[in-house]
Amino acid sequence: MKLDNATIDKIAHLARLNVADSERENLLKDMNNILNFMEKLNELDTTGVEPLIYLTDSVNVCREDVVNKEITVEEALRNAPLHDEHYFKVAKVIHKQ
Repeated sequence: MKLDNATIDKIAHLARLNVADSERENLLKDMNNILNFMEKLNELDTTGVEPLIYLTDSVNVCREDVVNKEITVEEALRNAPLHDEHYFKVAKVIHKQ
């Protein structure tokens, strides 16, 4: 597969990127090199090779959730710059239209 300027324009539009004309030639060359490398990988015979899903044999390395120290609502609100009796007050981030 060979990319052209129209494909670069389409990819840039989908990714919401502005590609300068000065960068276009290098970008086209790099992307074609990546696709050529992927085509080389498709030439490999992988018959009988198990897919690699995990890099290690570890099943689950997550720790259990354990409550170490509980604090009261008053203690939690003590360092908050703005709060009322029970809640932190924060700036409004969702504006209804």
